[in-house]
Amino acid sequence: MADYLTLKKSNCKNCYKCIRHCPVKSIRFSANQAHVIGNECILCGQCFVVCPQNAKEIQSETEKTKVLIQSGAPVYVSLAPSFIANYKGVGIESMKKALLSLGFKDVEETAIGATIVKKEYERMIKEDKRDVIISSCCHSINLLIQKYYPSELIYLADVLSPMLAHAKDIKLRNPEAKVVFIGPCIAKKDEAAFYDGYVDAVLTFKELTDWLKAENIDLEQHEDKTENSRARFFPTTGGILKTMDTSSSDGYTYLAIDGTENCIAALKDIEQGKVHKCFIEMSACIGSCVGGPVMEKYHRAPVEDYMAVASYAGKKDFEVKELESYDMKKHFARIELRNGIPSEAEIKEILKKMGKTRPEDELNCGSCGYDTCREKAIAIYHGKAEISMCLPYLKEKAESFSDCIVNNTPNGLIVLNDKLEVQQINVAARKIMNIRSVSDVLGDQVVRILDPGIFLKVLETKRSVKNQRTYLAEYKKYVEQTVVYDDAYQLLICIMRDITDEENEREKKESISRQTVEVADKVVDKQMRIVQEIASLLGETAAETKIALTKLKESITNE
Repeated sequence: MADYLTLKKSNCKNCYKCIRHCPVKSIRFSANQAHVIGNECILCGQCFVVCPQNAKEIQSETEKTKVLIQSGAPVYVSLAPSFIANYKGVGIESMKKALLSLGFKDVEETAIGATIVKKEYERMIKEDKRDVIISSCCHSINLLIQKYYPSELIYLADVLSPMLAHAKDIKLRNPEAKVVFIGPCIAKKDEAAFYDGYVDAVLTFKELTDWLKAENIDLEQHEDKTENSRARFFPTTGGILKTMDTSSSDGYTYLAIDGTENCIAALKDIEQGKVHKCFIEMSACIGSCVGGPVMEKYHRAPVEDYMAVASYAGKKDFEVKELESYDMKKHFARIELRNGIPSEAEIKEILKKMGKTRPEDELNCGSCGYDTCREKAIAIYHGKAEISMCLPYLKEKAESFSDCIVNNTPNGLIVLNDKLEVQQINVAARKIMNIRSVSDVLGDQVVRILDPGIFLKVLETKRSVKNQRTYLAEYKKYVEQTVVYDDAYQLLICIMRDITDEENEREKKESISRQTVEVADKVVDKQMRIVQEIASLLGETAAETKIALTKLKESITNE
């Protein structure tokens, strides 16, 4: 499978929204980036729709289409009937005029192919007498069954999709023709590539809109209608059923299911043998094709879109030349995924690494995108997920890491809110203030344990106070305080360094110095008397001796 959905690496913000919405979890996270797993993907486009960073891109085939036109071959457009919902008030004739301006030979509605397909469905119900028939118009549903529910392939209608049937019809009428399908679907790009020889290129409505804009071509507001257009209902939920003749149903129940999750639930019921004598129209998109990923991404208006289609559709079928049944056959083969199944021991080991050693640890919160912790563990085993994707695990790890740092730092830490209430206090701070437990002061006003003056000053000025020496008389402690205001969280953070021992040592040294100075003064005085006596005897001055002794005194004092 080609990469029809690619990632803009710089845009991915690791929010896991895409995996949460992926019905088959075909997204791999590595190096903090999301990657679509092509062989597991069903191309429903939900990851493209929900990505808040627009990190998913649809492979464009605009240039490929231009090359087809430039080749000189007659290039026909098969236009999905949902166009009337995407381009409000613009009918087929207006679309044809604009598309011919781009160089296309002609434009027809895919609804013509839909008419051919629904007639084949009617024949199958009447002649083949199959127990359960699942419509095969939606390629995403086909991929879902081929990859994840291969046992249900026997129920999947082996019939061409409207896109392929219409392309075949066009080429039967115009053997030299090239066909470009235009619609709201990503999966059609894969279908066209896999079933070679039918459709030569696929454009989304967004690609067409951008192309028209680049060529300065405006769509004329003109909604032409015709009664022979009932198949225009196809892109709506139940649209296939609306076009079918169910009068000779022979006991068949007709059911329309939209949304991949609902389709999966239905497939499980079929798998368990709970469904019989039933024709089921399945669409991966909620609302069917009018809720296609490209339409949903750029204008989600389900009611308005349905009404646009309903008002444009006629009450009679398109006049078509039916194809022979063998010409309508489409083979569906199982697509092997080859994902190994981890043992219970391997799952438990991964869960243990996620901090989940007991059943009650498995929160199954879904924040990682997986419904259960065990599913996440299996995804890790397959290399699709990382342990760090677990939000509770990360939160606990961050809190544990933070608590470890806070409680093991030798400095006291106190966190206050803007009401000067204690929000957090670490072990070192409690030791300084002889506080037994956090609960003794948590939520209390700081005035209960400290002079609030410095905190009020910082709160008022929003300016930090750094390395302010303070004597805490109540605790008989000297501390060096730094108080910082966090404007983002409106918190006051106080860092206290216990300098009591330093202050005591300094006072001790000062006391020793004072005693030394006093002794030096006595020595100087005594020596001066002796010197004076000697000087009087020897006739010498004592000035130099006095200077020397004075310097000695100063040096002792400085120490």
